[in-house]
Amino acid sequence: MGRVSQAQAQENRKRVIAAAARLFRERGVQAVSVADLMAEVGLTHGGFYRQFASKEALLSEATVHAFADLAVLLAEFDARHPGDRDSARGELVDYYLSTEHRDDVGQGCPATGLGSDIANEGADGPARTAYAEGVGLFARWLSADGKEDLATVSMLVGALTLARATAGTELSERILTAAHEALPAATD
Repeated sequence: MGRVSQAQAQENRKRVIAAAARLFRERGVQAVSVADLMAEVGLTHGGFYRQFASKEALLSEATVHAFADLAVLLAEFDARHPGDRDSARGELVDYYLSTEHRDDVGQGCPATGLGSDIANEGADGPARTAYAEGVGLFARWLSADGKEDLATVSMLVGALTLARATAGTELSERILTAAHEALPAATD
């Protein structure tokens, strides 16, 4: 088989990053092997190292990608509520604390999906930096005054983490409901 063009190599790289962003959120970084990832996108295991220095380097890029997806989602909420951030925030909270979002781990919030894996990375690593920047972006979007609303981010991420960990039990639904009831004052 011949070498792929530069354009195809770039497209393959994008596909690997997108798949990693999804799979790392679904299964956790340690549970996704390079072979699993490359099979997911229909490429050979050997091709991985032509594109990425390591799985840790890919984690950084996948984290950036996942938070870019979140930024697109936030922009969609804004577009549905032009000039009305309170309504956009309200819709985001409704979605974020829904069973639909709870159950869509691979496409769900990267702050929740990648948090425990990023916590295990080095304190000065690029994945941690990308994660911190993404959480900051999310917190600024949630803020009514342009500062970071870290309390709301913390409640959303914590509630979703607990709801996912207890999915299939009645407690999971109660967690989502309790957080939703507690948040309206925080998002006004």
